[in-house]
Parts: sequence; C-alpha cells; structure tokens
Amino acid sequence: MPGFYPIGEYDVAGFAVGIVDRKDIIDGSKVKEGDCLVGLASSGVHSNGFSLVRKLVGETTEQLSTEVEGIGKIGQALLTPTKIYVKAILNIISKFEIHGAAHITGGGFIENLPRMYGSDLQADIKLGSWNKPKLFDYLCELGELTQEMAYNTFNMGIGMVLCVKEKDAKAVVDELNNMGEQAYIIGRLSKREVLSGVNFV
Repeated sequence: MPGFYPIGEYDVAGFAVGIVDRKDIIDGSKVKEGDCLVGLASSGVHSNGFSLVRKLVGETTEQLSTEVEGIGKIGQALLTPTKIYVKAILNIISKFEIHGAAHITGGGFIENLPRMYGSDLQADIKLGSWNKPKLFDYLCELGELTQEMAYNTFNMGIGMVLCVKEKDAKAVVDELNNMGEQAYIIGRLSKREVLSGVNFV
C-alpha cells in the first residue's frame, strides 16, 4: 500500500483457511458459453483502490470534509465498511448450481472476472444494468479516468459476481434480493473476441 506505512513501520495481519468437500468445490469447470453473470451490489469502494483514491480526493481534514451532492461528506462515504457476502453465497449454493464466482477486489472487473473462465470465453458486461453509486462517477471525474482505468481499479458498485445457468439467473437474483441483497443480471459469457476477456456493452 504505497504511501500508507512510514519507513520502519509494519502491520500485523491475519487470515483464515477453510475446507470444502471436493464435490462442492466451485472450480470453474462447469462454466460455459451462454451462462449468465449475476452481480451483487457493493457497499462502496470496499478496501481496494485506496492508493488512487487518496491521490484523487486528498488526505487533509478539509478535503475529506468536502460535501458532494448525492454522496455527502466524501471522507465518510469512503469509510463505509466492506460488504461481506458469506451468508448470501452459502444460501445460494445450497439451492442452485453455481458455475463460478469472482470477488471484485483489486484489479476490478478486468482482472477478477477472467479467473472464473477459460481463455476461450469473455464476459459481456451490460453497463447500466445495475445501480452504480454516484461515488464512483465522482472519483472518475476527479481523475479523468477512462472506462478501462475505472473498471480495472474499482468495483464500480458490484462486489461479487456469480456465474449461473441462464435458466437459473432470474431465480438467483430473486433469492438474493429476498435476502436483502441488491442483485442484478449484469451480463453473460460468450466466445472471446477481446484480449482482456471482459467486454463492456
């Protein structure tokens, strides 16, 4: 995290390791052309892209106290806790066959989605198919970010993507929404034509 830790200082972090029955592993082997992509809304920037955020917004009290229409105090908006999807995902995989899953973290859509499928497929993401928080438009305007830069850095309002059978997509969305999530069908998989494996339409 460039610029975050002064020279000579360090952080202590922890992690957890779990186990899963082999038959229940979601390894992407069932992903196929025509599958639908279901996106779960993020709660904000989450914990990724903050090196760029700090450059765009600034770090002084005055800068972080800036009131932005439709957002409020920018500093407060950036402190929104990261959404965790464990309960929602466990519920969904108990009721539907999930072909793939991607957490939209560092690297945004462009680096994370292709981890679900092979080099012969691409994700066709339909822009405007979910409610993108104004915070992301504000950050993009501050940095004059291109679409590619934005979707390669931020989650842009989608924190988790599930790859499901086309026939199950609506039912998966309905189930997630009934749980209190905000879920959307945001695209589908097709034969790869773009190098990155992610095509915005």
